[in-house]
Amino acid sequence: MPSGILAAHNYYRKKVGSSPLMWSSRLASVAQDWANYLIQNGTYKHRPDLHYGENLFEVVGPPVDEKQVVDAWAAERSSYDHRRNVCSGRCGHYTQIVWRDTRRVGCGLAQKRRREVWVCNYDPPGNIVGERPY
Repeated sequence: MPSGILAAHNYYRKKVGSSPLMWSSRLASVAQDWANYLIQNGTYKHRPDLHYGENLFEVVGPPVDEKQVVDAWAAERSSYDHRRNVCSGRCGHYTQIVWRDTRRVGCGLAQKRRREVWVCNYDPPGNIVGERPY
């Protein structure tokens, strides 16, 4: 998983001039633990009191790949107006992907029957109110 999901993140970061992310095994372990918890408990929510940024993705049905997950998050860019630094809908997944100060990412995937839960954690976290992502 690391190379595919890292490449997908860095594709969008390059488009806005943000430096490439590096893979973090530590963040991947945190993300995997949370993905496992969500699958085992049949829930879907952000980890409380997390000190990292976090993107979640859930699908029930045919499996998806790393690029499809990151593309789904990045599709939120159409709701983000960089010139005014305003979101007209949902943008937080996208802005976390491209957040200029984020340096590391780690992701996990858990599956049960036809359900998949993907979790990516980011350090330092992004989405600081009032700041521009790039």
